[in-house]
Amino acid sequence: MRLKARGTLSSDGPASGRRGLLTHPPHDTHDRSRRILKRKKALLILAVFLCALPLFAQSDTGELRIKVTDPSGLGVKCSIELVSEANQYRNILSSDDEGNLEVQRLPFGVYQLEINKPGFAAVSESIEIRSSIPTDHAIQLQLPSLKASVIVNAGETLINPDQAGSVNQIGSATIQNRLSSLPGRSLQDLVNSQPGWLYEGNAVLHPRGSEYQTQFVVDGIPLTDNRSPSFGPEIEADDVQSMTIYTAGFPAEYGRKMGGVVELNTLEDWQPGFHGQAVLSGGSFDTAGAFGDGQYVWGKNALGGSASGDTTEHYLNPVVPQNYTNAGTIGDFSLNYRRDLTPRDRLSLIVRHERSRYDLPNEQVQEAAGQRQHADNFETMGIVSYHHAFSSTAVADFRGMVRDNANDFDSDPDSTPIIVSQHNWFNEEYFKGAVTIDQGHHEWKVGVESDNIFLNENFGYVITDPTQFDPATPLTFNFSGNHPDLEQSAFVQDLIRLGSWTVNAGVRWDHYQLLLNRQALGPRFAISHYFPAAGLVLHFSYDRVFQTPSFENILLSSSAAVESLNPTSFLRLPVEPSQGNYYELGVTKALLEKFKLDVNYFVRLVNNYADDDQIQNTTISFPIAFSKALIYGAEAKLDLPVWGRFSGYLSYSWEVGSASLPVTGGLFLGDDATAAETQLAGRFPDSQDQRNTIRGRVRYQLVPRLWIAGGIQFDSGLPFEFDGDPSTVLAEYGQQVLDRINFNRGRIYPTFQVNASAGADIYKSKRMNLRLQVDGENLTNVLDVIDFGGLFSGNAIGPSRSYTARLVTSF
Repeated sequence: MRLKARGTLSSDGPASGRRGLLTHPPHDTHDRSRRILKRKKALLILAVFLCALPLFAQSDTGELRIKVTDPSGLGVKCSIELVSEANQYRNILSSDDEGNLEVQRLPFGVYQLEINKPGFAAVSESIEIRSSIPTDHAIQLQLPSLKASVIVNAGETLINPDQAGSVNQIGSATIQNRLSSLPGRSLQDLVNSQPGWLYEGNAVLHPRGSEYQTQFVVDGIPLTDNRSPSFGPEIEADDVQSMTIYTAGFPAEYGRKMGGVVELNTLEDWQPGFHGQAVLSGGSFDTAGAFGDGQYVWGKNALGGSASGDTTEHYLNPVVPQNYTNAGTIGDFSLNYRRDLTPRDRLSLIVRHERSRYDLPNEQVQEAAGQRQHADNFETMGIVSYHHAFSSTAVADFRGMVRDNANDFDSDPDSTPIIVSQHNWFNEEYFKGAVTIDQGHHEWKVGVESDNIFLNENFGYVITDPTQFDPATPLTFNFSGNHPDLEQSAFVQDLIRLGSWTVNAGVRWDHYQLLLNRQALGPRFAISHYFPAAGLVLHFSYDRVFQTPSFENILLSSSAAVESLNPTSFLRLPVEPSQGNYYELGVTKALLEKFKLDVNYFVRLVNNYADDDQIQNTTISFPIAFSKALIYGAEAKLDLPVWGRFSGYLSYSWEVGSASLPVTGGLFLGDDATAAETQLAGRFPDSQDQRNTIRGRVRYQLVPRLWIAGGIQFDSGLPFEFDGDPSTVLAEYGQQVLDRINFNRGRIYPTFQVNASAGADIYKSKRMNLRLQVDGENLTNVLDVIDFGGLFSGNAIGPSRSYTARLVTSF
């Protein structure tokens, strides 16, 4: 959300400036704080080991353990194919010499299992994964003369009959054959292809109208900070095996950021030996990238790692069509180790490091002045997990993480109208423990969670063009502060299956301590009924959510030090956590045993609706909250997993959103503070109020080793506020931008984009596969104005026509 007025320090990203402007705490204080943090981290890691904090169990994933024998009972090594169309899962795996195969992180649902072993009858069976408790399945191969006549079709796995709410799955095939992305956006682009999600600003995801309320759950660890390119380093999509996306029917174990939850399972291949892939890519905007991962499995051990690096001249969304000063580079690496200590115990370790450096795009006035602004993000995390099975019906899963994250922003002396600097960092200590018990029709899960984040903020500015601000605004300002953000929670949930009925009921308690001390109890309820004859699942869900505000610059926006900026008309109110009621009614239907149709209607009622207030076209933001919001809409998605040579999807979203005054939080000066104090009532469209959104893509397999694909993207346009007129837009942004702005409706004109792809298996053998993919995006070459806010206030223009090639070597 952008509040535009003369004298406003508001925008959507990290700000620029010289670090010399910042006031730092005394050196002794820094040293003492760092020593305390190091001791806390050491104690946490020790506690993680001693208390067995496991990691990898996701909310709705299970584990399948297969034992294959011959008619005499001896183990048989063979290839096993597993398919679930509903989960976009298709994999061919090999059992060991004893006939054992263990498959982890399988999303709940129905799977087709096939074995074609020479000398034995073919096997085709249906297996349902419906619990996080490992599922044991024994298969005894028969001689060809005893071949069974029952064959399971992949169409029978189109829907999950036990799914209590709407869930979108993105499998490995979709990830591998995805459209190429600009660096920093590969995961975000995949999520944005799903109904109910849209972009604003610099690839900031907004699920069903929520601002900055998305959490990514990486291998069981929730990351609740902003993960868009301008705020947080990227986790590369090539490093991900599958994604599960929630916008309703949230399990009670998830909280704090509840606009949408994206579960990520990073790449794993537990087949014996060494496996991996290498990816090279390049294309328009001088974009180039490389990615590699590998994993070696021996005995009860697995050791893996991945690394990537990318560079581009189009990192953020520019504010004018010329795409001034928009270079960026990103990189990351990770290491992971797993050991099965006993048949009941598993230890896992992960280390990740990510970084990004980029320039801030200039407007025409800033480019003429010679402005250069730079930002960088660094992140390092360590994760420890330990899994213990008490019995065949009870398991314990715990998780532990320590993380350091830093964001810097610098400006040169030619910056206009203001030089802004920022150096923010935080240290995080997270742990979670849960116990799951299967009692026939009931599967209970009970757990606790604690997240301690130690915030540090340093901010400063120098005004270089006083005419752009109120006369009373001080020309310089510096701020430095630190404070812990302490959050605790506990939850209990019960997954109940009674014939064709499935109920997922739970309750969650949250406690938030930063500048405010708040707690809340939130019930969750989802119910579904499966109609086998119709191939249909009808579901309803209710979620009571408690959402903590974004912690970016929350200390500054609530600090008494800010009163010096304008003591006569300054507003400083703390941002309350959001609390809301989410409702969804939907249906999932299998059509012709080939298509899956999902249709949902939703309503969200939110008090203290979270948004953000930004400084210029930077990436520095301040959390704010409106009194309340009402968001409602409908979504539909038609999936075609495979039909002959065709596959694809088509989705449509309709959404209406409005927010109500007054507003609290943020950093308001002069006229803005007066307006915030006096405008205590009124309703207006929220900044994500895009009425119509369409996404679609169809793929056709020309020959076994060559395919083509095409897709569309339609956005009806976001609302905007601008205190100028068309002549002002023409003078400051040019005719291209003016042609995309509808002043009569207060909205950006709709955009329609077309994309196309082609892929080929250049070389294929049992040990190696070499694939080439070429993509063309925005082939209509429309000027994609995503946001418009006027001079020095939050424009964002998407990429023009572009082409990319990607070469993937798997081994």
